[in-house]
Parts: sequence; C-alpha cells; structure tokens
Amino acid sequence: MVRRSEKQNALASRVITRRGVLMGGAITAFVGVLGTRMWQLGVRDADQYYLLGEENRISLRLVPPGRGRIYDRAGKIVADNEQAYRITLVQEETRDVEAILSRLRLILALEDDAIQNVRDQVGRVPGFAPITVKDRVTWEEVSVVALNAPALPGVQPEMVLSRVYPYGPDFAHQIGYVGPVSESDLQKGGDAEEPLLRLPDFEVGKTGIERIHERTLRGVPGTLSVEVNVSGRTMRELALDPATPGPDLQITLDHHLQNFMRVRLEGQSAAAVVMDVTNGDLLGCTSAPSFDPNLFVRGISGRDYGALRDDVYRPLADKTVQGAYPPGSTVKMSNALAALETGVMNPTEKVTCNGYIEVSGRRFHCWKKGGHGRMDMVSALRESCDVYFYEVAQRIGIDGIFAMNDRLGLGQKYDLPLSGMVHGTNPSRDWKQQRYGEEWQIGDTINASIGQGFTLAAPIQLATMTARLASGTAVLPRLVRPVGGTTPDVPGPATLGLSADALALVRQGMFQVSNHERGTAYASRIADPARAMAGKTGTSQVFSITAAERASGVRAQDELPWNRRDHALFVAFAPFDAPRFAVTVVVEHGGGGSTVAAPIARDIMLFAQYGGLPPGDAYPASQRTRVSEELALLSQRILPPDGASPEVSRT
Repeated sequence: MVRRSEKQNALASRVITRRGVLMGGAITAFVGVLGTRMWQLGVRDADQYYLLGEENRISLRLVPPGRGRIYDRAGKIVADNEQAYRITLVQEETRDVEAILSRLRLILALEDDAIQNVRDQVGRVPGFAPITVKDRVTWEEVSVVALNAPALPGVQPEMVLSRVYPYGPDFAHQIGYVGPVSESDLQKGGDAEEPLLRLPDFEVGKTGIERIHERTLRGVPGTLSVEVNVSGRTMRELALDPATPGPDLQITLDHHLQNFMRVRLEGQSAAAVVMDVTNGDLLGCTSAPSFDPNLFVRGISGRDYGALRDDVYRPLADKTVQGAYPPGSTVKMSNALAALETGVMNPTEKVTCNGYIEVSGRRFHCWKKGGHGRMDMVSALRESCDVYFYEVAQRIGIDGIFAMNDRLGLGQKYDLPLSGMVHGTNPSRDWKQQRYGEEWQIGDTINASIGQGFTLAAPIQLATMTARLASGTAVLPRLVRPVGGTTPDVPGPATLGLSADALALVRQGMFQVSNHERGTAYASRIADPARAMAGKTGTSQVFSITAAERASGVRAQDELPWNRRDHALFVAFAPFDAPRFAVTVVVEHGGGGSTVAAPIARDIMLFAQYGGLPPGDAYPASQRTRVSEELALLSQRILPPDGASPEVSRT
C-alpha cells in the first residue's frame, strides 16, 4: 500500500509539473506579447502617437491676412484697412441670453434684425465661440459696454481689421466693395474648399476691382497654434506663423479729377470718361449718381438698399461700362474715315441736304427740318448733317461701316477689371442673320450711319474711339498698373494704319464743331487756344418719331416724360495741336448733346488740362460772369487742391 502511494505521489508530482510548465509558458508568452506591444507603443511608434496626442491637445487656426490696399495714380489711398471695434457675446459665459440682448438693445440701439441675427446663431455655434452682436461700433459704444460690464456677462468688445473707402462715392463703381462671404461667392470662385472663406465675418470682393482682383488682394493666411481642452476651449497660445498681406494695387484714376467729375454730374443720370490718348490710362471714370460703398461693408439696411435699387437713375449700375446707348452722331467720324480710306467720296464733294432723303420708299429725315443746304465733309461734321452721312452710308455700305467701327474699338469688350462690362453692338450682315434670322436692309445701313438702329456703344468704347482718332493708334483703356508707375519697356499701341490726310481732315471737322461759329458745340468752346478741344455732339433717340407726330409738330424735349427724352452725348480730345486727353460724356435722357453734354465735357476737359478748376479766361468772354459764379459754387463742393502726394507705401 505504501509503495503504491509513493508511486501515485510521484505520478501526481510529474502531472503538476507539466501543468506548471504549460501555465508558466502561457504567462511568459502573454508577458512577451505585452512587452512587445509596450515596446511598439513606447519606442517604435512613439513619434506617431506623440503627434496624435498633440493633435488632440493642439489646434491650428487660420489667421486672416490684411487685404492689399489700392492707390490712385498720385499715391492716394482709395481702399484701405482700418481697425474697427465690434461687440461680441459668448453664450456659455451668459446666464440668460435674452436678458443680455434686452440690455444691449437699449445700450447699443439695436434693431430687430440685429437681435434676430444673434438668436439665429445661438445654438448653431459652439457655446465658447463669440457671436457678433454689432459690428463697427463707435468708441463711445465700446465705453458704454465696458461701463456696464458687470451687468453684461459674456459681452465684450473686440478689435478687427475692416475695409474702408476714404473717398466714398468717388470710386464706388470702379473699386467696388467687399462684404461677407456668401454661398454664391464660394461657387463663383471655385473656393468651396477654401478654409479661409469659412472664417466668421471674413470679407471678399463683391464688385469692381475688389472682385476681379480678389485672389491677389486677399493675401495668404497665417496659422496660430493654440492649446485646447477636451471641449475645444482655447487654453493658451503656443506659436504664430503670421499671415502675408495681399499686395497693393495702383489704379490710373486721379482722385481729384474723379471727385470733380462726380460733383459736376450731380443731378444727372450720366457717365463720363477721361482717357490719356497716349497710353490708354483712364484718368477719370464716373457714373452718376453714385453711392457710398462703405454702407455695404458695414452692412447696408434694407431700407437704404431698397432706395438704391429702386432709384430710376440706377445708382448701382456703372454706366461707363454697363450702359449701352445709341451713339448717335458721334460715329460720323468713323463713317467719314471709311469713305476717305475706301476712296468712295472726295472730301470736297458737296451733297445737298433738303431736310430728308427717300430710300426704298421710306423717308429718312435730317435733324434740321429745313436742311443744311450744300455740305462737304468738314462742314457736314461741323454741323452734323444727317443727309450727308446717309449718302456716305449708301456708298460704303454696312461692310465699310462695320469695318471702320471695329477698327476704332466699337462693339468690343476691353480687358478691364470692372463688373458687368458690355460689348455694345457694332451690327453687320452676319450679326443680324444670327440674331434675328433676317437679311440686312438698306434702311439698316442708313440708321447705322447716324448711330441709330441696332448700333449701341458704352461710354468707355466711345472714349476709346475718340482716343484712337486723336492719336492714330490702337490705344486700349487701362485701369490697373503696377505700384509705382508703368512697367518699363512696354511697347506703345500699334498704329491704326489710317492715312494721315484722312485723320487730319476728320480732326479738322471735329475742331470746327467746337470752334467754328456754325459748329454744333460752339457755345461750349474753350477760349484758350493752347487748350482748344475738338469734339462731336450726338443726340440719340430713345423712341422713334412717328409720321403723325412729325406732321403735328414734334414736342420739345422738356415737354416729354423723362424716360422718353433723347440721350445727350459729346466726345472730344484736347489740346488740338498735341492731343493728350479724350473725354466722353453721356447724359441719359438729357435732350441735346450740344446743350447738355457738351458744357459738362468742356468743364471736365478744362479741369483735366489745368489739374484743377480753370481760370475764368479759359471760357468765352460772354460766359465768364456766369461761369465764375458756377466755379465758385463748385469750389465749395469739391475736394480742396492737394499738396505733395504721399509716396505709395504700406504703413
């Protein structure tokens, strides 16, 4: 029995030993796996998990860049950035949002729309994120909020950088304005994935240069590394990679001339352009009436926007490039050049004007009911004889009219950073066939010869045409140039290839328009011979005059409703002997070009040549008493003369 017990014990001992070995092996394997995993986490993959941990602790936030400034040709800032204050509210620091809003309504005179905007954001944004209650507040409002801080938990003022336009309405249509990012902005620019545009209250260009050069002016954002807690609240700032401000731009417009043009056009629905005929620089470009772009940056009210939108004079439209008008008699120089270049008409040949002609059974009238008598080319330009140019049109045909109009820049869209530019219409046979599916008729040619019918042109195109007539080159309008001046080694505009004799004869006709006693703009001449201008009047009909109306007597313009009156146009260049400036003025429903547009163009041309208000002796002696009174009034409404212009630089 004893021996058997010993054997059993020995066997049991061996079994336990095997179990222990198995258990020990399992434990060893587990410890090995655990150790290996710990080595992987702590040694091999330490850098990876360190970065993951840092991402949970550190947040990278975009820092918006300063927007590039815009300067005029003299170095004056016309679009700037300024420090502004806004009042913000943090929900989680506010016990009762509605109570705080009630107090802020009284303190900041908040309107219902502003209160509702805050309510809409409550719940949509994180509790620790600030909500803008009122933007661009005054220092007094900041002081009031600070004084009432104990009663306004979670409310505090913040300083931000915002766009400002020092010259207000003077550059509104050309510079444009910025505003908060909208969904349409994201879609237009293909920037739906651009994180910078997702920042609260970030501003982008909406119109004009601000929109066209948005990507350039925007700059490059920086980054701010901040330590955050599990809720996302910022605990402290760690590092800053500063943003790169957008580069500055310089435009060719002159702030002083621009201001004068806006004031001179007040009370009219009009457009005016001043161009340097030597290089195409736009020195002045004004659409009237204008508006204050700062209203849009600050958040324009519904009432103010409605007033602008519904104004019959269309202050939001840039008529210099968006307005398409029948050019009227201002295209007669083009027709004269076409006749001379093709040799179908001798400039001394006379055409008899009896007040009308009949073509294909239809009567086409001259603006002068009794006719002009016998006219050669220069006198026909001088007195704007329609019948003479009806004859020209029948000889050169629409093909000749189209070709010369195109050569002079009509019917073209220029490369300018302006919103909503139109091509205008320089009609041709193919154009009418494609547009209306109809053949070209001789009556269409007659209408085109005096800038009526299908022909349409924007003021910028008429200014380009005038600059080309004055210079003989294919000059193109330019609005933006590198900061500091023009780029060196840029070739000048190519020649138009027109004969010097033909150009000289057309220019002489324009000179007589303004300086011959029978010229249609003689009353608006410049008395100083060294600054004399050559011009051309134009009056374009908005509605056709019926035979019955003509038989009963055509009503005077001031007897018609405003929107049925003729457009008034005038184009000119000066000085005549050494052309430098081209001016175009279009007054919507202004009546006659000689009585309405020409005097405005004369004043603008003188201001451009003198660099300020001209002396009284620049006007004819018979007008000086009246003009001196007008100049005195203008001097009180325009900017004072500038001293030395500041250097173009970023401060």
